[in-house]
Amino acid sequence: QVQLVESGGGLVQAGGSLRLSCVASGRTFSDYAMGWFRQAPGKEREFVAAINRSGGITYYAGSVKGRFTISRDNAKNAVYLQMNSLKPEDAAVYYCAAKGVIGYSGTYYATPVTEYNYWGQGTQVTVSS
Repeated sequence: QVQLVESGGGLVQAGGSLRLSCVASGRTFSDYAMGWFRQAPGKEREFVAAINRSGGITYYAGSVKGRFTISRDNAKNAVYLQMNSLKPEDAAVYYCAAKGVIGYSGTYYATPVTEYNYWGQGTQVTVSS
């Protein structure tokens, strides 16, 4: 089992920045590829960003590419999402997720919601216009 706890959400004006953090416990963090997802009211949970187990490979949804940056620090069992130039449409509950990748290629990362085994409780991001 992996436990994930997000933090860093809040209220920000459009154009502002936030940095989300997700700290993992329970297993060897570097055995997991990580992802960030978000879910706005009335909408399905959607992929935002993913990172492989070492942190050397990242992938973004088109809507956030160039504005958001995912990173991880395996020594701290943490994954981060730096969000810049925030827009009102970025408002949502943001979730981090972990996928066990023992036996997978070291470059593996995942984008579908269904690929992830573990989820945090979410952190609310509100963007005022």
